[in-house]
Amino acid sequence: MRLLPLAAVLLCVSLPTTAQDAGALDVDALAGPVDARVVEWRRDIHQHPELGNREFRTAGLVAEHLEALGLEVRTGIAHTGVVGILRGGAGEGPKIALRADMDALPVTERTGLPFASTVTTEYRGQTTGVMHACGHDAHTAILMGVAEALAGVREQLAGEVMFIFQPAEEGPPEGEEGGASLMLDEGLFADFQPEAVLGLHVIAGIASDTIATRPGPFMAASDRFSITVKGRQAHGSRPWSGVDPIVAAADIVMTAQTLVSRQAELTRAPVVLTFGAFNGGIRNNIIPDEVELIGTIRSFEPDMREKLFEGLRRVAENVAAAHGATVEHAIPAEAGNPVVRNDEDLLSRVKPSLERVAGAGKVIEIDPITGAEDFAEFGAHAPALFFFVGATPPGADMAAVASNHSPEFDVDEAALPLGTRAMLQAALDLLDAGASQ
Repeated sequence: MRLLPLAAVLLCVSLPTTAQDAGALDVDALAGPVDARVVEWRRDIHQHPELGNREFRTAGLVAEHLEALGLEVRTGIAHTGVVGILRGGAGEGPKIALRADMDALPVTERTGLPFASTVTTEYRGQTTGVMHACGHDAHTAILMGVAEALAGVREQLAGEVMFIFQPAEEGPPEGEEGGASLMLDEGLFADFQPEAVLGLHVIAGIASDTIATRPGPFMAASDRFSITVKGRQAHGSRPWSGVDPIVAAADIVMTAQTLVSRQAELTRAPVVLTFGAFNGGIRNNIIPDEVELIGTIRSFEPDMREKLFEGLRRVAENVAAAHGATVEHAIPAEAGNPVVRNDEDLLSRVKPSLERVAGAGKVIEIDPITGAEDFAEFGAHAPALFFFVGATPPGADMAAVASNHSPEFDVDEAALPLGTRAMLQAALDLLDAGASQ
């Protein structure tokens, strides 16, 4: 964990400064005046996290800022989403969209930061802390800074920019819809069809002076599942008088691991099957009636995805039956996120922009990762590009740092100016290239 005063944060970031082709606009000159505010916004949002579809304070902060910049602002899309449109004053040009997510996670923070979250809530019947354990506070602050920088030079821009502040990327509450898919269903692009959509994500384990991405499949498809194992309640001293769903559920969890280790063609593409919760029982000497299992499946190939669904259904039903139990399952529980696929042409156009702000050798290509992002939904409607900005101080032991979704996760604030400049430079270059065609 590294926390520096604002002035030190800004001084420690050494980014190349060069005048750009986009109307002779210099990104460092545009971003410099907003750097301190980006850090302040990030700390404020971090201290006041909100779960998906409940980002009321965050959405209000964003909307107020965009309105003050003179953007056309729409609120309440997909419950709490905010969209701002900036129209350039230099004539016709391309339409591009820039996206940030706003929601936090049900995680109790253990960073020790002076602006650490102390928020608690009820989640799935349990009291838990709420924390920006994935960095969405940084994403929101960065895009607010990019909006301010671009708004300050709107008369020199040809084209239009949509700023998408998305709720519920981590998933909406059970029984609700939300996220990118709901924004699209509610007409996000109905009157504004972008020619490119860009998004970024801060990530632990990569140095905060480095940007990482790749062409084609970048992040996995993700699907949630639930399995309820139904037995027959009995006294713990007389298990033969009932049907023990705990033992049956444990057998399902263990047997399901062979779907990956023995049935998935892993040399072709990775798949992951993870059980995230095992809930059942209330007392030491009572065998309960039922046990609930929930988890996630990650995949890159559609046929392998379907095979894993089928295999998990088969394991759940047959293993339960072997114990005399039954199951009710939702495999998958709902429509999941598709694979995040970076448009190769768009990446080839934007990569020089990223290299311009990060410096030589600081834009790297990485292997596909089994994390998932509903940013993938935007890629079904327009060429899309997603990239990572490192969140760990250079020189740190990358294997030992707390990962995203950890209660100890923290963002090296040197990542914020780099993220702001990367998104700003890419936007300016796309607008300039489109206007000159």
